Amino acid sequence: MNEITIKQAQKTVDDWIKTIGIRYFDEMTNTAILMEEVGEVARIMARRYGEQSEKESDKNKDLGDEMADVLFVLICLANQTGIDLEQALIKNLEKKTARDTERHANNPKLK
Repeated sequence: MNEITIKQAQKTVDDWIKTIGIRYFDEMTNTAILMEEVGEVARIMARRYGEQSEKESDKNKDLGDEMADVLFVLICLANQTGIDLEQALIKNLEKKTARDTERHANNPKLK
């Protein structure tokens, strides 16, 4: 699997959960897991790209893998709550484009 749409990812995760994962954790458990996974990404970012020193034990952590963990749990939550993430992203980008068309271009902090 080289490329995957968001819609395909949602189906793939759903199939995986129903076969290998047995069932979804409840939504609140998955929300807590999502926060945990985001924390792992934040830890790497703060140490590798921020001002904190990176511990030897963190140097081999794979940022892409940690981001994929976040995406996996987010997809689980979308599946559980009936959200089509592909359509939600399209709608969100349209909203941002309409709202921010001139906002960022006119922001002196971004020049």
